[in-house]
Amino acid sequence: MIKAAVVVFPGSNCDTDCLHVLKDVLKVQAQFVWHKEGSLPEVDLVVLPGGFSYGDYLRTGAIARFSPVMEAVRQHAAKGRLVFGICNGFQVLLEAGLLPGAMLRNQSLNFVCKQVWLKTDTVDTPFTRNLKKDEILSIPVAHGEGNYYCDDETLKALQDGGQIAFRYSSATGEFGDEFNPNGSRDHIAGIMNEKKNILGMMPHPERASEGILEGTDGLKIWNSLLGTVKN
Repeated sequence: MIKAAVVVFPGSNCDTDCLHVLKDVLKVQAQFVWHKEGSLPEVDLVVLPGGFSYGDYLRTGAIARFSPVMEAVRQHAAKGRLVFGICNGFQVLLEAGLLPGAMLRNQSLNFVCKQVWLKTDTVDTPFTRNLKKDEILSIPVAHGEGNYYCDDETLKALQDGGQIAFRYSSATGEFGDEFNPNGSRDHIAGIMNEKKNILGMMPHPERASEGILEGTDGLKIWNSLLGTVKN
């Protein structure tokens, strides 16, 4: 059976949502891991959930990166195992240097909470294997610092390496400032490392994984990575 761990930091508030989707929706053996733990249980997938770790003091994710569990997360990833950072989890991965780039305040300087459209940029990955190239997903965002930034060299490396997972778009796949909720460079909503076993994304797939929430596009991402582990 696939095993997963959801890391809980002080201020995490989407940890229960992620555990619910894993255990109750996907029927995966999953458990919480407190951030002060120096090791991880033997798992296939580690999820860093959304929220406001350490109250977002200094910068989002800037303190959480020093939590003892993050060294275990780093070792887990080095073995080629899956790491999935959602919203604040994405921010923590950036601060920890497990993904390239940085996160800035939203261009509007306002907290943004709404449904957005995502265009699938890369499909040959553990997280997107069940998706089609350019497939459009409807998934919500909820963040104040989701404006992804990187320099020109890093952006080219992401593009050339197929490391951009999702980009903000219209419902029909067009790109434009009006469809970019935070001003992210190149409309980036989610990126991966070079080995493509680490994904960070600002939208919340756990909030689009049940019919009662009027959206199940998030399940396509969860099922992609779970299918990867099964194989």
